[in-house]
Amino acid sequence: MPSQTDTPDTNARPTMHRPLRWLWLAAAVIVLDLATKYVASSQLGYAQPVEVLPFFNLTLLHNTGAAFSFLATHPGWQRWLFALIAIGASVGLTIWLTRIKHDEKLLAIALPLIIGGALGNLYDRLVHGYVVDFLSFHVAGWYYPAFNVADIAITLGAVVLIWESIMGERRRKKAANASH
Repeated sequence: MPSQTDTPDTNARPTMHRPLRWLWLAAAVIVLDLATKYVASSQLGYAQPVEVLPFFNLTLLHNTGAAFSFLATHPGWQRWLFALIAIGASVGLTIWLTRIKHDEKLLAIALPLIIGGALGNLYDRLVHGYVVDFLSFHVAGWYYPAFNVADIAITLGAVVLIWESIMGERRRKKAANASH
């Protein structure tokens, strides 16, 4: 007599066919990030804002820390810590990407966005010892910390990941209830 563990799970969702094909998005983020950093580094003077709009400047800055210049004032060990984090996160997210389900298309977009952003900033850390930032928003004398295309990709990927975590679970529960 078969046990419960021998019976197939009728609610199992199939994995995505060739999920690593989504890594093209990570590659596109890396190329766009490095190209815009190159242009900013070659065309802008360091810490000299170029007004584009009344609330937006292009300002070349070098960030030895993480987001919001976290740990930027330390003597340099943080470069290697953040490099290890970027490598570990990229490997972990790539493994996760190989295991996503067929219906997790948003997840297939979110993970490569984060991977591409992490690797774009990793390149800067390893080659320059700092991350090139150049996008600067401000209002009424308050300046948001400068950022770059890699940071945008990481943020968008994280937002999509959170959205998919919340809405994907709701969608799956609704589909499971409808099938019963």
